Amino acid sequence: MTPDGFRRIALAMQDAVEGSHMGHPDFRANGRVFASLHAGDKSGMVKLTPEEQAVFLREHPAMFEPSAGAWGRQGCTNVILAAADTATIRSAMLSAWELVASTPAPRKRARR
Repeated sequence: MTPDGFRRIALAMQDAVEGSHMGHPDFRANGRVFASLHAGDKSGMVKLTPEEQAVFLREHPAMFEPSAGAWGRQGCTNVILAAADTATIRSAMLSAWELVASTPAPRKRARR
């Protein structure tokens, strides 16, 4: 899987848009991040539930690893692009997209 392939899968999700956060591309739906590409383009991240993460880690240990610290415990899952295949990433990305698409959009903060 290339970074461009990861990006194409992310942007194929309904209403997905590409943005930037902390110096790397991210992909959002409903105003919330569901995936990102890490600096250096060797890995990405999909935001899963901890239960979904456990399944992907068990079934594809060479392709996925939990993100560091609390992010990983909450379901953020790193994708090793060199080991990734399109069908599996599409499945993980769909799970990540569904998680944020079903969550209400963040409230806008009032300007002061």
